[in-house]
Amino acid sequence: MPSLRLGTRGSPLALTQAAMVKAALVAAHGWTGDAVETVVVRTTGDKVQDRALAEIGGKALWTKELDRALLEGEIDFAVHSMKDVETIRPTEIAIAAMLERADVRDRIIGAPSVEALPHGAQIGTSSPRRAAQLKYLRPDLSILLFRGNVDTRLAKLEAGEADATMLAAAGLARLGRHDVGSAVPVDTMLPAPAQGAVGIECRAADTGTRALLAAIDHGATSRCVMAERALLAALGADCHSPVAALAQERQDKVTLRAMLYSEDGSARVEGSAEAAIGDSDFAATLARDLLNRAVPAIRRLFAA
Repeated sequence: MPSLRLGTRGSPLALTQAAMVKAALVAAHGWTGDAVETVVVRTTGDKVQDRALAEIGGKALWTKELDRALLEGEIDFAVHSMKDVETIRPTEIAIAAMLERADVRDRIIGAPSVEALPHGAQIGTSSPRRAAQLKYLRPDLSILLFRGNVDTRLAKLEAGEADATMLAAAGLARLGRHDVGSAVPVDTMLPAPAQGAVGIECRAADTGTRALLAAIDHGATSRCVMAERALLAALGADCHSPVAALAQERQDKVTLRAMLYSEDGSARVEGSAEAAIGDSDFAATLARDLLNRAVPAIRRLFAA
């Protein structure tokens, strides 16, 4: 029985997701619980809570300390929310597995729906995607910066700092908060790329650990999330880029829907593409089509 060190952030949601991965590995291989040790690594994203991620380094704030621990051999693999993982990763690190994806939708807390928000309501969010989508649907809304873990954001809302906020349904469910807020249909707000997916990374050259992690990989989730990440890469998207995307498998086909927004939500371009499972080019083709049809206020937010 191996002795593996699992690296994770220390937030309640991160620890819950790490426990899910540990339980899946133990079950898949018939190990006892002491085969996997959980190592908490504090990240810059956890330390800095008063500024938007895009202003202080982007998604690397969630991963760089875990990357360092992984590459220096302090941990054997790391668990991430895949939507928080930068599109371009170090070549020495491999995405080895993903758990089955949970609910991809957003949930709105403070109102039964986006349509039901009072005129001029203030919405707390740190997501450029959610901010742009909300402004596109409701130009009268005001957006306030909300950062922090789930409990922090809910406490800010309870204290009256905003009229409503939005959180990922998957994160709420994993924390046992199934009854918090109302789910927003994907036809109203398409989710962030990779939303709802938990990913596991290890050193690319560590073939033994990669083989062990492969046993808990959910193939359809991995393929769909990788298609969404391929779209981001082809767009040249970063933390400033309001982009929504969702890939879904049906029989032997994968369909990818995507929407790009201007920062203020005044403009949107959308499209979709379908391909056979295993096609590695269709996401980039969709990205080119979207950028070709986008107005300058959208195109300038993407580096492609």
